[in-house]
Amino acid sequence: MQLWVGLGNPGPQYAMHRHNVGFMALDVIAEMHGFGPVQKKFQGWLQEGRIGSGKVLLLKPATYMNESGRSVGEALRFYKLDVEALTVFHDELDLAPFKVKVKRGGGTAGHNGLRSIDQHLGPDFRRVRIGIGHPGHKDRVTKYVLGNYAKAEFDELTDMLAAIASEADWLAKGDDARFMSDVALRLQD
Repeated sequence: MQLWVGLGNPGPQYAMHRHNVGFMALDVIAEMHGFGPVQKKFQGWLQEGRIGSGKVLLLKPATYMNESGRSVGEALRFYKLDVEALTVFHDELDLAPFKVKVKRGGGTAGHNGLRSIDQHLGPDFRRVRIGIGHPGHKDRVTKYVLGNYAKAEFDELTDMLAAIASEADWLAKGDDARFMSDVALRLQD
């Protein structure tokens, strides 16, 4: 069993924020792979389903970004999973918009959701880094991250989220390189 966590902030006013792209990714995965209904659990929203032959739990913490670790830690403890079973989908300033990279471990790069999970569980979890690009100057980061995607970006956003969900089998199998490669190929078309 694996726990896949999407990072974001709860509430309709945050729905299209760049910071909520982790929530968006989980929503598309759940829809494309026929996950069960949403359950309120672990201070968040949980859906159960299968990707390939493995059981996957999708969790969107409702704790706001900077308390995500509480929700994630609760779910891991309940299911008796270790950090090896955890994958976190999150926005990444240091990646070009709509690029997707996977890595295990590392720093938090100032991301409050990652920082919270790191504080609760340590840094050794797998991350699906979803590029949002950088606004150019550090003084503009907060407004940019907490701003909505522009209408002109919706097609690229939709394509990227569909590619992530379509290639999720590779993530479930632990083949991060194949996942990244196949997502990139889908986005070249």
